[in-house]
Amino acid sequence: MRAFIGSKLLSSRVAQPSTKPFEIYDARLPGFTLRVQPTGVRSYYARLGRNHRIALGKVGAVLPDEAREKCQKVLGNMALGRHPLHGLLGVDGLTLGQFIDETCAPWTRANRSRTAAKSLEKLNRLYGSWFAEPLSAITLERLESWKTTRLNIGRAATTVLRDIFTLSGVLSRAVKLGKLAETPIRRLDKPRIDRRPKVRFLDEEEESRLRAALHVRDAEMRTARGSANTWRQERQKELLPSLPHFGDHLTPAVLLSMNTGLRRGEVLALRWRSIDFNRQLLTVEGAIAKSRQTRHVPLNDEAMSILKQWREQVDGGQRVFQVKTGFQSAWRHYSSARRSPNSAGTTCAITSHRA
Repeated sequence: MRAFIGSKLLSSRVAQPSTKPFEIYDARLPGFTLRVQPTGVRSYYARLGRNHRIALGKVGAVLPDEAREKCQKVLGNMALGRHPLHGLLGVDGLTLGQFIDETCAPWTRANRSRTAAKSLEKLNRLYGSWFAEPLSAITLERLESWKTTRLNIGRAATTVLRDIFTLSGVLSRAVKLGKLAETPIRRLDKPRIDRRPKVRFLDEEEESRLRAALHVRDAEMRTARGSANTWRQERQKELLPSLPHFGDHLTPAVLLSMNTGLRRGEVLALRWRSIDFNRQLLTVEGAIAKSRQTRHVPLNDEAMSILKQWREQVDGGQRVFQVKTGFQSAWRHYSSARRSPNSAGTTCAITSHRA
């Protein structure tokens, strides 16, 4: 639809929110656009192409004539070969929160579905107080002050660096889409971190104690499962699956990690299709790897034996470990059982928890 974008149009029925977003193109200034969202947010844009737009501000924060003037400057900059926002960076316009909500959030959910919710929550937690301010307000001086404050209150350099990179992705995308001339993070002095920290390995005594604790735990769980099935058989109830090798996922997951160096998230996301039993090779797919890079891990004899026994015991499913809670709850249930060995209710909850 084409119409003159002014106060009269904004108050008319045609410019009110609908069930779907829509745009109104200015009849006098080609490229000047009003975009109306179903949420009620109405924003001015300068259209530079089919998929290239520059945000000029929201209705209510910017008057139609002011937005039109900004659009003329943006179009003029493009005609002269300058950056679209040349001379406009000091003027309030697209806010950080608006850019994240309208551009970054949809892109993140579509392309980073596994970590989208966590990334957006982290942005809000770390930089939520900046959301109402324009992108141009995020200056090098402000970032240096924020970084120094975080380090002075005791945050680790690696943590601060990760937090900076969280915002860096947003600002880099703003530059790519023409919403910002440059990202100040490029000139920010990054915290110095040790790229090769000392790796903490279990010594022989610690590994022996861990293996012994896992062995005792599995034995107790198998005994409890046997007792439960005896009770069920006497009452003609359906028997619970037997536990021929392990009490639950904890022992095979821990031992697999010890033999391969896989991280907790990589272990829990591992799928049977990623294990080549013939070649004794395990593939960590890029989608679940911390580095986002696929890598291949050789399997030693113990790792192969563990995986074969676990596959025989679970018999089905795409994921190797059909759990989402990890390892803490497994230890917690085990500790509760040992504190109350004569409690029938506790024993039933534990023995059936992974059935």
